[in-house]
Amino acid sequence: MELPIPTHLAIFSISIVLLTCFYSSYSCSASNLHPLVADSALEHLNYTAISEFRLLNRRRILECRDPNPYLQINVSGANAIGDEAYLTVSVTGVLVPADSDWLAMISPSNADVSDCPLNKALYVETGDLSDLPLLCHYPVKAQYLSKDPDYLSCKKKECKKYDKGKCAVTTCGGTLKFHVVNIRTDIEFVLFAGGFATPCVLRRSKPLTFANPKQPLNGHLSSIDSTGTSMRITWVSGDKEPQKVQYGNGKSQTSEVSTFSRDDMCSNALPSPAKDFGWHDPGYIHSAVMTGLRPSTSYSYKYGSDSAGWSKQVQFRTPPAGGSKELKFLAFGDMGKAPLDDSVEHYIQPGSVSVAKALLDDVVSGNVDAIFHIGDISYATGFLVEWDFFLHLISPFASRVSYMTAIGNHERDYGGSGSVYLTPDSGGECGVAYETYFPMPTPAKDKPWYSIEQASVHFTVISTEHDWSENSEQYQWMKRDMASVDRSKTPWLVFMGHRPMYTSGATGGADQRFLDAVEPLLLDNKVDLVLVGHVHNYERTCSVYKSQCKAMPKKDQSGVDTYDHSNYSAPVQAVIGMAGFSLDDFKDEPSDWSLIRISKFGHFRGHATPEELQLEYVNANTRKVEDIFRITR
Repeated sequence: MELPIPTHLAIFSISIVLLTCFYSSYSCSASNLHPLVADSALEHLNYTAISEFRLLNRRRILECRDPNPYLQINVSGANAIGDEAYLTVSVTGVLVPADSDWLAMISPSNADVSDCPLNKALYVETGDLSDLPLLCHYPVKAQYLSKDPDYLSCKKKECKKYDKGKCAVTTCGGTLKFHVVNIRTDIEFVLFAGGFATPCVLRRSKPLTFANPKQPLNGHLSSIDSTGTSMRITWVSGDKEPQKVQYGNGKSQTSEVSTFSRDDMCSNALPSPAKDFGWHDPGYIHSAVMTGLRPSTSYSYKYGSDSAGWSKQVQFRTPPAGGSKELKFLAFGDMGKAPLDDSVEHYIQPGSVSVAKALLDDVVSGNVDAIFHIGDISYATGFLVEWDFFLHLISPFASRVSYMTAIGNHERDYGGSGSVYLTPDSGGECGVAYETYFPMPTPAKDKPWYSIEQASVHFTVISTEHDWSENSEQYQWMKRDMASVDRSKTPWLVFMGHRPMYTSGATGGADQRFLDAVEPLLLDNKVDLVLVGHVHNYERTCSVYKSQCKAMPKKDQSGVDTYDHSNYSAPVQAVIGMAGFSLDDFKDEPSDWSLIRISKFGHFRGHATPEELQLEYVNANTRKVEDIFRITR
């Protein structure tokens, strides 16, 4: 969820709703961050607003009148780029350094970063009607050369021309670090003058290639059913030929291969970012199911092929089977990613790196059976290369335990595509990229709802972006699913979806129609806990129904709030959308049903036994538990 576009941007409609939300609403170890991004949240605090860089595609690319023959871009260690690298990019031969000089990384290297005046009519969707773009292709990331503290002061001087033994022409230079992951297509660095507002191209580097564009990367696990005996592994490669996952003691399974194209992206009368200047080839997404496993058991695997290469060996743990005793899980929403360098990107979620680091530490500790990410996954929003950076961020922990997801507005919503909400928040992806990267045990394509049981918990996971009204297919599925739960086997019923029914967020985010339609089902089926995101903070309610507290928790001997569901009255609801996106404030006067409100980055822990659910909010930066509560039977 985000604030609307500022009112000074004109409103335009051709069977679309304008960007109310689109421009607003690890290396192998994420714990070893590069020094450039030691405090990611602080560094990127302001970049989720409508920054100059995010408006770059609306700028007219000017012609640089610069006859400078000395200008060069050099990239160290770039003969063949590995799967992850920090490239040192040096600009030399600058006659007059300016604070408006900047470097962009583009991919593919033959992308057009010049002026596209004939495309003017295609970009009304961006909301700026005054001087519409004109940039043909959006950079992956960029940095101002002034990030090098020696650039503007010209401390890196070189003499380029001598006259009678004396230096006649002195030039300056600057050096920047760029974090790069294997996105398969070759890359190039482009030097611009004029800042992000009035850019013009000065020089381009030579194309740079990855050592192995086919390398299998970014593996992540998911459950396919409630038995804990099979696990799906999904990964990305530049190779379209089937590959294998090898696991256990000599077992293997062959991958199914899928991808998506520009033609699969949504558009209305005007091309979407995903279909046009934000497009990047996703490569091939491989998926294979490891069978013959035992629940709650550790194994190892690797994926790939002899021709494309193999991943490293990864240790993973299967989740407990439905009906067993104990489950430890993590949950959160609205994560996204942030650059691991000084760059700006199209969309940055400032808390994502610190939360990812905290999640990895929890998983490495061995105290996590499963993870649930409930919507707003990568925030690529039509800039497809950002999926690669997100997958790189989560793979260290998502490759070790089941990583289950729900769809959010930034994966699915787009006018005229069948989503409930008509905002173009997905940037034209319309759920295609999400469902390809994260295959869940759903009934069919574009029906992203499912349920799964782990130990004593039945999880009902819905799509708040698809029709949930009483006569809809999804509503009828919810009704059947929750009514079918055997509470003697799985005594706890947890309901998950992206958008909240209750929030005290200062900018709102709840839909009364959703509350009216779905909340009675929760009460009828005695749902214990509702977990949602969309609003970027943490909030816990009383046992609430129709905006009234039906019961209040009582303090146990340790002072922990305890909800007694042996005398059930209504669900407890928690907003857990604090995993990355810029945080939301709360109303000055929240409703009586709101008990705990925290606006800090973090994640949610759950520990389920047949007798109780113990639940915690964990601050990602301090690792302290700042809210804890129990639900007992």
